[in-house]
This record gives sequence, C-alpha cells and structure tokens, in this order.
Amino acid sequence: MTDATPDLPLWTSLVVSFFLLVGAGLTLTGSIGFLRFKTFYERLHAPTLGTSWGTGGIVMASMIYFTVTQQRPVFHEILVGIFVTVTTPVTLMLLARAALHRDRSEGHPEVPGSSSLTETPETFIDQKKS
Repeated sequence: MTDATPDLPLWTSLVVSFFLLVGAGLTLTGSIGFLRFKTFYERLHAPTLGTSWGTGGIVMASMIYFTVTQQRPVFHEILVGIFVTVTTPVTLMLLARAALHRDRSEGHPEVPGSSSLTETPETFIDQKKS
C-alpha cells in the first residue's frame, strides 16, 4: 500500500500545482462564459474551449503526479484527453446544427437562412474547368 501523502520533490509539486491551476482556471473561464453570454449560439463556444483546454491541464497534472509517485509512466490519462478532445467538438457541432435547424424551421428572424453554397462539388469542379 502506498502512503497517502507521499514526499514529492519540490519541482513536481510546483509543476503539478501549475497545471492544476491552469486547468481549473480555464474550466472556470468557460463556465463564466457560459453564464455571461445571452444566446444559445454564443454560449456554445466558451464552455467547449474551457472544457477541452481545462481538461488538458488537469490531465497533464495527473500524469506528472502519478508518474512521479508510482515511478513508472502513466499513460491512461492520455486516453481521457483524447476522448474529451474528440467528443467535445463533435457534440458542439451536433448541438449547433440541431438548434440551427430548429430555429430555421420556426422562422426566427435573427437566424441566417440556409447556406448559399448549395452546389455540389462536381458543379464547382465543372465551373473551374470552363
């Protein structure tokens, strides 16, 4: 069994503390942005960046701490970071598309109409050739 409060070298404590504070600060910034903005579309951006970068800082701190305390590399945190980095933007795009579709179908005046790029890639290629 390992000691609950291991003696960490000073450099480890400082680096882990730095990454924890940066990660927590970025996550807090994303949360404040979520509360501050008024519309749904404005609210999407801040929490997405705060979650991705904030999780990155916390995952980095965890990797350093457990690598030093267990005296072996710890890489399972990389999987957590990859999953958060991949799933957060995908979720953002799906939520934005669903909200945009809903607002367009309801005819909200502040939402732009459908895209003017309705041409197929083949049409675009044919126009460039001529």
